[in-house]
Amino acid sequence: MIRVQLPVGLRQLAYLDQAEFQLDVPEPVTVDAVLNVLESTYPMLSGTIRDPVTRARRPFLRYFACEQDLSHQPPDQPLPDKVINGTEPLIIVGAIAGG
Repeated sequence: MIRVQLPVGLRQLAYLDQAEFQLDVPEPVTVDAVLNVLESTYPMLSGTIRDPVTRARRPFLRYFACEQDLSHQPPDQPLPDKVINGTEPLIIVGAIAGG
């Protein structure tokens, strides 16, 4: 089971009341695989984290795991072992922008 954390806005959209939840993700465990399961489990999130056509990450969202920014790594790259074994969560964070 993969632990996932979502920003408040996405949790509200999916009617999730906890900051962290678990998903059963088949191997290889990648960001794409996690998002595929997330979007199939919570279809209302489809298109909110990544573009539905290009599958590219939305500009104001970032992926973190094990204190590393995974946002610019290939989405089909395996996640760190600590995420795969459930020790650490995959965190999806809404970026803050402004001037």
